[in-house]
Amino acid sequence: MPNFIIISLILVSSLLSTQALADEPVRLQDNPPDRYVVVKGDTLWGIAGRFLKDPWQWPQVWGMNREQIKNPHLIYPGDVIVLDLSRQPPSLRLVTGERVEGGVVGGREAVKLSPQVRAEPRERAPIPTIPAAAIEPFLSQPLVIEAGGLDSAPRIVATDGDRVVLGGGDRAYAYRLPTDQGVDWQIYRTGKSLIDPDTREVLGYEAIYLGDAKVIRFEERLDTASPIEITKSTLEINTGDRLVEATKVAIDNYVPHAPETLIKARIISAYGGITEVGQNAVVTLNKGTRDGIERGHVLAIYRHSPPAKNKKGEIILHIPDERYGLLMVFRTFNKVSYALVMQITRPVHLLDVAQTP
Repeated sequence: MPNFIIISLILVSSLLSTQALADEPVRLQDNPPDRYVVVKGDTLWGIAGRFLKDPWQWPQVWGMNREQIKNPHLIYPGDVIVLDLSRQPPSLRLVTGERVEGGVVGGREAVKLSPQVRAEPRERAPIPTIPAAAIEPFLSQPLVIEAGGLDSAPRIVATDGDRVVLGGGDRAYAYRLPTDQGVDWQIYRTGKSLIDPDTREVLGYEAIYLGDAKVIRFEERLDTASPIEITKSTLEINTGDRLVEATKVAIDNYVPHAPETLIKARIISAYGGITEVGQNAVVTLNKGTRDGIERGHVLAIYRHSPPAKNKKGEIILHIPDERYGLLMVFRTFNKVSYALVMQITRPVHLLDVAQTP
């Protein structure tokens, strides 16, 4: 068996087609590096951005069809990605199982690659598509619930020392805690309703994550509350707040791709209840699986400009929306979805438009 494997990756000439938009060529950066050595902390999106003006197009750059990208090849720290401009069209090569000596990481200076057998620890993981830390808290939390969705959940009924507000390290008492779901729980409060700005439909209700708790002791008597310890708090915790069993969810290796149909959504909420957010922020869209949204969808962000009106309230002039960024959907519900803001040139505002790029 050879000590190294070279996978040729040919740039294709067009994006995944949509019914609404014509095909466009994949565009290289003005001064892309000849090669790049993958390091710990990299993401596929970040690496693709070194070579491409539109990083989300990397599945097309790798020359993968829709079936193949469901389980994309894995890229690890130490792998070398080489850009070959001597061919038409240009190509990228992923060089694995080699040692890098000298040169400049990501630069154009010569780098000597010498074949060798690479031993890897079992816990070594491939690099993720997008920053894992930015979305991990949103994968295990319910986030969106139906009306009354938390009403039957265990609740905090009392605090130690009659504290009004609870934080990390404080003790409280919870009622109706089941004994067969472990000792680790998350604390929530029902938040505001999520309303479609166009149709006024109630899409669901936010479940506000407040922190984590650990059961100190289960009380089997139905008329006795169980003591718990608040191990983490992100917001103030009060009596009446609800507990949901903590779960650990693995982060998928999302494959960014454009929707195959024209999708036009609105940003209706941002984590923390603020009205303006920046890069790597999580936002809520008013479209979900019923509208064709799926994980990995990349949408362009446009500043929504309301039409100009006269004193009578009549529309006299339409103002075009202006594109200023990209986001990627990472979690979907029936009527809404959650997306990570990937790159922007200005802050993201509520009610801005996210649509097929």
